[in-house]
Amino acid sequence: MQKKITKAVIPAAGLGTRFLPATKALPKEMLPVVDKPAIQYVVEEAVEAGLEDVLMIVGRGKDALTNHFDRVLELEDTLERKGDLARLKRVNASSDLADVHFVRQGDPKGLGHAVLRAKNHVGDQPFAVLLGDDLIDERDPLLSLMLDEQVARQATIIALMEVPPESIHMYGAAAVEATDNPDVVRVTGLVEKPDAADAPSNLALIGRYVLRPEVFAVLEKTPPGKGGEIQLTDALQVLAADPSIAGGVYGVVFRGRRYDTGDRADYIKAIVQLAVEREDLGLELRPWLKDFVHTLE
Repeated sequence: MQKKITKAVIPAAGLGTRFLPATKALPKEMLPVVDKPAIQYVVEEAVEAGLEDVLMIVGRGKDALTNHFDRVLELEDTLERKGDLARLKRVNASSDLADVHFVRQGDPKGLGHAVLRAKNHVGDQPFAVLLGDDLIDERDPLLSLMLDEQVARQATIIALMEVPPESIHMYGAAAVEATDNPDVVRVTGLVEKPDAADAPSNLALIGRYVLRPEVFAVLEKTPPGKGGEIQLTDALQVLAADPSIAGGVYGVVFRGRRYDTGDRADYIKAIVQLAVEREDLGLELRPWLKDFVHTLE
């Protein structure tokens, strides 16, 4: 019987060039979304789904990530002496979230290579991969559904989302067949960032995966693909084409709220969307936003 899935892998070695110069000295994963860095939302999502063993794949210059999930005794002491217990609780939350580990990617050879770096930590059990550019609203479950499907089907599970056909070139696209569940499809093929005319569907891969350990052997044999990098999508294509390797690939179609923090405009939209729905900020922001929109007209 398969053990309970407990491990999450979060690739966080990217340079964040789209956010320069802000990311010249600050990892893009540490850019704040309201008052928490983006990476904390991702770790919280993993923990909420029961994954408390988190491995981050990092590169040079990512010390801020390590520091964020560590204790800061001087800050804690200062807040405690001031009696600022609310802020102290929020500061402690990040260091108490999960058992967080770090490993260097070394050469920036792509997402597939980053996932491969998790092999020794993961071992021979299924595991989840969460990309930091995609924030999933905590009110719309996705990862827990994917974990359930993995146990039920003993297969690789990926997250899919419908996007406008003219936007599919920015994603991996899936060719699919229906199953008995309208929210789950069998994936028969995958294409990394296809032209709209060549895309098999408008179902795009978003940054959540539940992988079987067989993916490591496939990644070790996967040559560099688009962009000269080892693409995880190419390895998933091998698994989809030959279900005998690891049970095939299935997609959970996500219809909830997703925030893209990898693009500057979408990053700003994510902050606004999350802030207006918060109890401590929404009452002030919503009327201000309505007035501001009228000034644009």
